[in-house]
Amino acid sequence: MPDALDATPYDALLLLSFGGPEGPDDVVPFLENVTRGRGIPKERLKEVGQHYFLFGGVSPINDQNRALLQALREDFAAHGLDLPVYWGNRNWAPYLTDTLREMAADGRRRVLVLATSAYASYSGCRQYRENLANALATLQAEGVDVPAVDKLRHYFNHPGFVEPMTDGVLRALADLPEDVRAGAHIAFTTHSIPTAAADTSGPVESHGDGGAYVAQHLDVARLIADAVRERTGVDHPWQLVYQSRSGAPHIPWLEPDICDHLEERHAAGVPAVVMAPIGFVSDHMEVLYDLDTEATAKAGELGLPVRRSATVGADPRFAAAVRELILERAAVERGREVTPCALGALGPSHDVCPVGCCPARTPRPAAAGADSPYA
Repeated sequence: MPDALDATPYDALLLLSFGGPEGPDDVVPFLENVTRGRGIPKERLKEVGQHYFLFGGVSPINDQNRALLQALREDFAAHGLDLPVYWGNRNWAPYLTDTLREMAADGRRRVLVLATSAYASYSGCRQYRENLANALATLQAEGVDVPAVDKLRHYFNHPGFVEPMTDGVLRALADLPEDVRAGAHIAFTTHSIPTAAADTSGPVESHGDGGAYVAQHLDVARLIADAVRERTGVDHPWQLVYQSRSGAPHIPWLEPDICDHLEERHAAGVPAVVMAPIGFVSDHMEVLYDLDTEATAKAGELGLPVRRSATVGADPRFAAAVRELILERAAVERGREVTPCALGALGPSHDVCPVGCCPARTPRPAAAGADSPYA
């Protein structure tokens, strides 16, 4: 095998995602999984689940993961990369523990993990690592000889992630009426998280206001805005805004909210807005409901033309980026010198999450990091 296509020491890739219900009867059990340990009554979960019931009780995320799996397998096959791809979820079938059990039964001994979250944060990285540790502990208690598990670095600034989103923003701008297009504002959106979680995201040396979470999103937004200017000749104003807040009202979360932002931009005389969900890998429920339904309805009330740009999804360039990230990490593990691929001012992220990175409020074991009990 040519060295460029050598994934050793790894013998499998695990696509690790959030999961979602695939029918009305799944909604409340799924939300019980998501909120386990918080003591939220079932009646409250039924209220929260209305977003899913509006779409027949089906989250789009599972089908989107199936499409990404297919794109990855096709890309690997086309480039001669012999690496099986598995899929496991945190909160719904196929469950992570079951998938790791299957991988162990198949003889997989060294696994790379691709999480469907591109940025540093507790909920976007460490919580996935905690889920991995919990699953591995469960299997060890069953007597399973568990594989070693590593996690691919954050890919927020990889060209294969940034370029499809840039094309999406350009298409959204082109779809606006011509008389408002040049003056359109770009609202780059991502999931709001508690400010305390943002401030402690990333390695300890990066901690500060907004932490790595905000810095990484701002870097991607600048990259896209600069590319749009270069390709259109128009310097569109932009701002990073937030959506999908779900916490208690007294806890500070990142702001401004997208709906508040639309009201403010309309009051300022902005003729149109493109909503660009750079914080999301695919068009799952937060995109379909919070942007396509709720924010779009708010814009309609205001008489403000809006368009929503596409997420990366199963774009072939993203599949190719995953292949490149796998080969890059594999070469590092074999002791080779590599030049990681990254755009923007921040450079490539770390391969191994350091101790103190994106800490939890209550310390828990986390796999695939410097503090992993499964190193």
